[in-house]
Parts: sequence; C-alpha cells; structure tokens
Amino acid sequence: MFENLTNKFEEIFSSLKKSASLDEKQVDEGLRNIRLALLEADVSLEVAKDFVNKIKPKALGQEIIRSTSPGQMVVKIVNDELINLLGSENTDLNFNAVPPVSMMMVGLQGSGKTTTTAKLAKFIEKNKKKKVMIVSLDIYRPAAQEQLKLLGEQHNINTLPIIEGQQPADICRRALSAASLNGSEVILFDTAGRTQIDLQMMSEIKQIEEIINPVETILVADSLTGQVAANVAKEFKNTVNLSGIVLTRSDGDGRGGAALSMKYVANVPIKFLGVGEKIENLEVFYPERIANRILGMGDIVSLVEKAAEDLDEEKLKKTEENLKKGQFSLDDYLSQLKQMKKMGGIEGIMSFLPGVSKIKSQMDQSGIDEKVITQNEAVILSMTKKERQNPKIIDGSRKKRIANGSGTDIATINKLLKQFKMMSEMMRKMSKGNMKGMADKGIPPELFNQLK
Repeated sequence: MFENLTNKFEEIFSSLKKSASLDEKQVDEGLRNIRLALLEADVSLEVAKDFVNKIKPKALGQEIIRSTSPGQMVVKIVNDELINLLGSENTDLNFNAVPPVSMMMVGLQGSGKTTTTAKLAKFIEKNKKKKVMIVSLDIYRPAAQEQLKLLGEQHNINTLPIIEGQQPADICRRALSAASLNGSEVILFDTAGRTQIDLQMMSEIKQIEEIINPVETILVADSLTGQVAANVAKEFKNTVNLSGIVLTRSDGDGRGGAALSMKYVANVPIKFLGVGEKIENLEVFYPERIANRILGMGDIVSLVEKAAEDLDEEKLKKTEENLKKGQFSLDDYLSQLKQMKKMGGIEGIMSFLPGVSKIKSQMDQSGIDEKVITQNEAVILSMTKKERQNPKIIDGSRKKRIANGSGTDIATINKLLKQFKMMSEMMRKMSKGNMKGMADKGIPPELFNQLK
C-alpha cells in the first residue's frame, strides 16, 4: 500500500535535502509536487489542497530558515501533518456496554464485508479474549448467509443458525436472545449491501441500528475504489452513527488515496486494514506508523510485531539454543525461510523497511525476487538430514543429486551454500554478543545480506 506515493515523496524529499538552505520558491515547488503526488494517489482535491495549505506556513516559518538541515525539517512537518490527517492515534474498538455488545458492519456489496466480519470476530477472540457470535442479516444476496456460516465453521467462530425466510429485524432479536443464552460477549452483525447506496438499504440499516443499539458501526470499504470509497463513507456518516472504518484489499492498493481521504471526509477513525484473504490478514491501523511508511521511513515496530505473531515458539527456542552453542544449521535456515513466507515474503517485509524504493531498486538490480525463498526451500528439502546438519560434506556428486531433486542446478546450490556460510558466521557473532537481533525475532537476515 502507498507504494506510488512513497516513491514520489522520496523523490521530493531527496531534492529538498540536498539544499543547505531553502527559499520560498523551493518550498513552493516542493509543496506543488506533494499536491500532485497526492492527487495521483487518488486523494480528493479538497483533501490535497487543505493538506498543503496547512504545511505551507510552517515550511516557510523561522524554524525552517534557522534550521541546519531545512530539508529534514520539511519532512518532519509533512510527517506530523500526515499523522493528523490519518487520525493522530490508533482508536481501539469500543466494548463499553453491557454484554452482549453489538457491533454492526455496513458497506456496499463487494467491499469484503462478510469476510471482514469473520476476520474481526477472530481478531476480537484472539486479542481481546472475548467470545464472539457472528450474524448474517443479508437475506438478499444469494448464499450470503451460507458464506458467513461457512467462514464460522472453518475458523471455529460461533454463528447464529440460519432460519429461511426470516427478516433482518427478527434475526436481530433472535441473535440478542441467543447470545444471552450461549454466553457470547460480542455480536457482529453483517448487514446487507447494495451495488450502490439507496434509500431502502439505508432505511433497513436505521431499523437494525434501533433494535441492536450498536456500540460500533463499522464501514467496510474497498481501498481500491479511492475517492468513491471516501464518498461512500460520507454518505454512511450522514445516515448512521458511524464509528470506524475498515479498508479492505489495501495490500493491492499501490496508491492509498482512500486511506488519506476517508478520515478527513467522514471524520471517523480508520481502525483496521484488510491485507490479504486469510482470516488473520487484518492489521490494526496506526496513523503514525502508516505516515512513516508513506514517507519511506519504514515501520520496524509493526514488522517485529508481525514476526512475533507468527512465531513458532518451540522452533524459536530450539534455534536460540543452537545459536547460544554457536551452531546454525540448514534446518534453522529452512525454519527462517518458512517464517519469511508467513510474513508475506520479500515484498511483505520490504513494505515495512526504511528507504523501501531504494531497496527494491537494489533487489531488481541483484535479480532477487520471491522465487528465491521457494527455490532455497526446495534445495534444503532435497538434502539429507546429515547434509543439513553438516553442509561441509556436500561434494560434487551430492550437489548434482540435490540439484536434480530440487529442479535447480549446481550454480544455485553453490549460491545457497555461500549465503548460508555468510549467515552462519553472522549468527556466531550474534551468539557471542547480543541475541536480540533479527534472528531473535524470527526475521530472516538472508535478505539483508544479499543487499549489502
């Protein structure tokens, strides 16, 4: 997400940082480029103009003129204003009501509302330790209720049984009664959507709102629709007591215009980002971290948190013990490759790192891509247990066998063994010093070695 915008901002700031001092003409040029970058990212004209107008007086202030590094000061001003635009701070879900706490999911058809309902239920159960029940109120779209029921069954989420022909208002009342009986602390109501906003849909949502009295009414919007998503948010805000937004398909959105416009237009916080199809692919939205990503500063905190979520504690403990002994085998390396795949592969990790466009450029020049992980995994799996524990025994004939087994060639085997040797040496140094580096967090350093 924000890839195009990040690249533009990095170009703009690179130019500003080269100047020992900045005059009004340079600042105006920089701000004009920032506005154009925002518009190209599908940010609404109103938002882009307001954003630049707030930056300009600060960028031309005495603080900038006196600064020893004016370019860096401009970056800080833009960063602070981006954080304000995105919402200043993370806003948690509201559970402040007598259980069962009702939450209503609203949005247009095709925005990913049903899938997001299941994702959010799993998030609440895992992170808030509350029992959740999910309820489908979509009696119009074919198989919509069955879709939510299937998601519930697949991921062990309590789902209200379907009664054919029952109307949304009656389903709501039955859900509230069922939750009281089965001990559910939170109910997520998946409302019906339309291909566009209409009076019938809004009228039904208002009726549902009156029955269930939700503490949260969350709009699920497709980030790929850009300004359209922002306009939808405005419409829902004018109709219901909207309290938050989930942006879906943000992993496929290189522009990020929806995220930058929606908080401004609807004046409600973005609470989550949908970053993939899996049930766990729901990220908490942190404005400061997102602003850092947009400006190419990276988001190491989120990267470490993401790694920690996916860690296999048992494997991590075993790797730690090996490192303390100064040992690092190809089995440990394989474990790290699998960890890297869990975290979204090279592209997934890159999106969290500072100077992402520069690193991607280095990757392109070095010929590094996602296939490296899969290829290296295949090579290691084609080795015997003895070879993985002691790679020094891998001679010419063994390399030929491994190459045949993994569908690669001897040059690939040699490259892997060379990378592994470099990693082993680095791990030995880490074992003698501080263990709290990348390996301690389960983040494979292989990628960073290749970019040196």
